[in-house]
Amino acid sequence: MTLNHIRRGRGRPLLLVHGLGAGWRSWAPIIEQLGERREVFAVDLPGFGDTPPLTGEVSIASLTESVADFIREQGLDGVATAGQSMGGRIVLELARRGVGGDTVALDPGGFWSDRELAVFGATLRPSIALVRALRGTVPSLLGTRAGRTVLLAQLSARPWAIARETCLPDVVGLADAPSTGAAMDALTRGPKQQGAPSGTVPGRVTIGWGRRDLVTLPKQAVRATELFPDAVLHWFERCGHFPQWDAPDEATRLILENTD
Repeated sequence: MTLNHIRRGRGRPLLLVHGLGAGWRSWAPIIEQLGERREVFAVDLPGFGDTPPLTGEVSIASLTESVADFIREQGLDGVATAGQSMGGRIVLELARRGVGGDTVALDPGGFWSDRELAVFGATLRPSIALVRALRGTVPSLLGTRAGRTVLLAQLSARPWAIARETCLPDVVGLADAPSTGAAMDALTRGPKQQGAPSGTVPGRVTIGWGRRDLVTLPKQAVRATELFPDAVLHWFERCGHFPQWDAPDEATRLILENTD
């Protein structure tokens, strides 16, 4: 399968991998800034955006393999990668496998305790169901401060302050993407993220985490850095699960300064 993707900018290549939601458009708040210094490749994972779903099992392993195949197809060996949420987990898995170069993972999944994982599934699944039920009115709801506060409370530290254009693609993507449910199953019922012993990853590893993340809780950052001991941890203050929403300039700097 060839992943749908867009290219922006010029410079050293940088591959962006999204989480649940809009596909490559999840990076829209910062993609132009990244493109000022990098040639950005932003993909739609299978079943998201304009890439068709996988014909076989949807798992973190199969989604990661689709990105690894894309890297090989595009001749991007050693490419720097950045991912957010599920995409953050995927780029860490690529690094664990020795694929790519420098890695930046923003609020990655896969580091829950069993109890935290149960809470994650029990809270996010109803949120997705609500968005699907309200699909026809979501654009107008996100056009108001009150609507953003209600719909984005789990995702953003300051949902009322986010522009509708920033959050709309991801919220609509949760409702519309064919693989949202299968990817949720992979996250909640599949294995947790494995780590990489010191000295085994192909480049620098940077993990960014929002202090107010209610999806992948900040305490999970400790487990992530224990499993990836070469990683440097960066905290986003007053930031929820989407640094590209709550702290776009800081997220841009973190990616650019920690990838070659």
